[in-house]
Amino acid sequence: MGSRVIEVRGLRKRYGELEALRGIDLHVDRGEVFALLGPNGAGKTTTTEVLEGYRARTDGEVRVLGHDPATGGRAFRERIGIVLQSTGVEPFLTVRETVAMYAGYYPRPRDVDEVIEVVGLLEKRDERVNRLSGGQRRRLDVAVALVGDPELLFLDEPTTGFDPRARRAAWGLVRGLVSLGKTVFLTTHSMDEAQALADRIAVIARGRIVAEGTPNAIAGRDRMRTRIRFRLPADGPSPPPSAERGPDGSFELRTDDPTRELHELTAWALEQGVALEGLEVAPPSLEEVYLELTGAEEGAS
Repeated sequence: MGSRVIEVRGLRKRYGELEALRGIDLHVDRGEVFALLGPNGAGKTTTTEVLEGYRARTDGEVRVLGHDPATGGRAFRERIGIVLQSTGVEPFLTVRETVAMYAGYYPRPRDVDEVIEVVGLLEKRDERVNRLSGGQRRRLDVAVALVGDPELLFLDEPTTGFDPRARRAAWGLVRGLVSLGKTVFLTTHSMDEAQALADRIAVIARGRIVAEGTPNAIAGRDRMRTRIRFRLPADGPSPPPSAERGPDGSFELRTDDPTRELHELTAWALEQGVALEGLEVAPPSLEEVYLELTGAEEGAS
C-alpha cells in the first residue's frame, strides 16, 4: 500500500433490490484529512461502515491499513478509532475514569492524562460526564477514540449541533490530530467544515462518487458560475444587457471568462461615467458546486 491508508476499488453494496453503492473508487493517503460529503441517502454511511468493518460489502476490493476490514479482526480494530455522532459513555464516571476504562481495552494505549490534555479537557478530568457541555462531551468522544493510539480516525459529523465557537475549537482539535501523525476520514454536511479541514474531498450522490479532489479544485470545476456583482446609482443608466437584477437591487453577471467580462464591465462604467458600487468578483463556492453535483435527492442509506 505504501502511503495509502485506504484503498477502495469497485465497491458495491446491495440491500435487496436497492443498490446503495454502485462501484465506488477512492483512496486516502497517510497523514491527510479526507472528507466524504453527500446528502442523506447518498451512500455515505454505508461506505463508512464498510471501511470500519461493520458492514459487509456486496462486491469490490477494500483495503484499510493493509487489512480487509471485513476479516481484519482485532488486529485491524486496534489500529482505528471511531467517533460516532452519538455515543453511550457512562454518565456518572469522570472524564479520567472514562478514558482510563477505554485505555484498558488496548494492548498499547496512550497515556491517559496525555490524551485528556490533547483534547483540551485537562481542567475537566475529574468532572463527571453528565456535567460536561455538548462540546466537551464531543472532545471526550475523541479522547476515547484516541486513547488506543490509532493510526486512522473516523469522525462522523463531529460538530453537529455545535455553536460557532465550539465548532472552531473542534476544528483546531482535528488539525492537532493530524500533527500527531494521524489520518482522518471525516463525514460531514458542513461545507465550511470540509473547506477548513480537508486536504481532499469526495462527493457521493446516488451511490457514486461524482467529484473528487481538493476543496478548491472542486469549487473551481464550473467556471461558468463565477459571479460579478455590483450596484448602480438610483439615477444611473440601465445596466449592460447581460446583467441580471437581484432581489436586493444589485446586478449580477455570470461568466466563464471573468477577466474579459470584468474588463468590459469597467470599460462600460467609465464610458457611462458611473461608479460600480460594491463591486465583487466571487468564484463558485464549494457549497454551490456540491448542491449542483448532488441535487436534492434524499433517501435511506
